[in-house]
Amino acid sequence: MTATAVITGASSGIGAATAVRLAEEGYHVVLTARRPGRLAEVAQTIAAQGGSAQTHQLDVTDRAAVTELAASLDRCDVLVANAGGAIGAETVAESDPADWRAMFDVNVLGTLHCVQALLPKLITSGAGTIVLMGSTAGLIAYEGGGGYIAAKHGTHGVAETLRLELYDQPIRVIEIAPGMVKTAEFAVNRYRGDADKAAAVYAGVKEPLTDFDVADAVAWAVTRPAHVNVDLMVLRPRAQAAQYKVHREP
Repeated sequence: MTATAVITGASSGIGAATAVRLAEEGYHVVLTARRPGRLAEVAQTIAAQGGSAQTHQLDVTDRAAVTELAASLDRCDVLVANAGGAIGAETVAESDPADWRAMFDVNVLGTLHCVQALLPKLITSGAGTIVLMGSTAGLIAYEGGGGYIAAKHGTHGVAETLRLELYDQPIRVIEIAPGMVKTAEFAVNRYRGDADKAAAVYAGVKEPLTDFDVADAVAWAVTRPAHVNVDLMVLRPRAQAAQYKVHREP
């Protein structure tokens, strides 16, 4: 029976690219996100390449909806908890608590909902894999990112705790922590639709990471032999030596 991979936030960016890559690796992929139209487009791309996909409209912050998704699946071998995002770039002193709550809900509680709902099926598979999409923001702080940093530190903490708690189960816990990734929506959403501010993030950076770079890393980690766990993979473009050290060409 074909192994099944569930990907959250699969309507665009890293989630969509990851779905395509795992389909290429032979997984039946279950695409979940809030936008059914975009999910259908990704599923069509996968089908055109000979892959197997199904879609399920889902808001990961809705616990009942996540439980319903889990109940609808015959099996789950891989969970890629990718749904997340950043809102705003204000200082801690000036930020809106509602933005912090929204980021925590999707990046941390959304991940929690999916892990708890799908964990029984992941264990039953006999070789389950949980991939949590973290960020270098979950490892290193920087000004103007307090809410996102706090949320991604939460994601990192969930990954490390899960690995300890599931040590005697047939399941791996992998965290992927990308640095500067240029996708169609992430920075635009962060800056509340301001395309100029979003573009400035990548100004002068010749080759930031792409969503497919991250998806390829996910696919590599997932397809290692079942006894090999990639605890934490940090990805940055060559131009980004650290959060503060980025080569920008004139």
